[in-house]
Amino acid sequence: MLHNAGALPLTSLNHISLVCRSVEMSLDFYQNVLGFVPVRRPGSFDFDGAWLFNYGIGIHLLQSEDPENMPKKTEINPKDDHISFQCESMTLVEKKLKEMGIPYIQRRVEEGGIYVDQLFFHDPDGFMIEICNCDNLPVIPLVVGEPVRVCKRVSLMKQQQQQQLQQQQMVQYLPPAMHVKEEPHIPCA
Repeated sequence: MLHNAGALPLTSLNHISLVCRSVEMSLDFYQNVLGFVPVRRPGSFDFDGAWLFNYGIGIHLLQSEDPENMPKKTEINPKDDHISFQCESMTLVEKKLKEMGIPYIQRRVEEGGIYVDQLFFHDPDGFMIEICNCDNLPVIPLVVGEPVRVCKRVSLMKQQQQQQLQQQQMVQYLPPAMHVKEEPHIPCA
């Protein structure tokens, strides 16, 4: 388990809540497309909704108070807010999505020769769902003091230029036997 001593003492992700145009439509989607199971919801709530559970996570559906004015998303954008689920077979997931008539887009991420395949699609309210084989990519904690790479194109270009300048300056001061092989740059995903 990764842990930061100054952080809150958390144990796991419990649930996500989603505001829906129609709890019934979303309930059907999360049960029949993603395999979630309805679970008991406290009767003391004074608003419509439903709770589901599977894969170690809960999804709480909340009925919108103004469903007609909820924004409608049509473009499938992998950079939008989303929840991601690991799967055993990307081929089978893609086949099922086609059979169900659910529009999706595919992406592939590469990191050091390791490939992660992704499928993105929307729930009935436009919330993004990702299905992936992300466990192909190891989770590697950063070493204490190692800078976090914020992936902004402008700052990434500046960072690359600064690194190149620093490497050139270091090479000037190292004896020939100390020159180190430069590691290939791996861009942010």
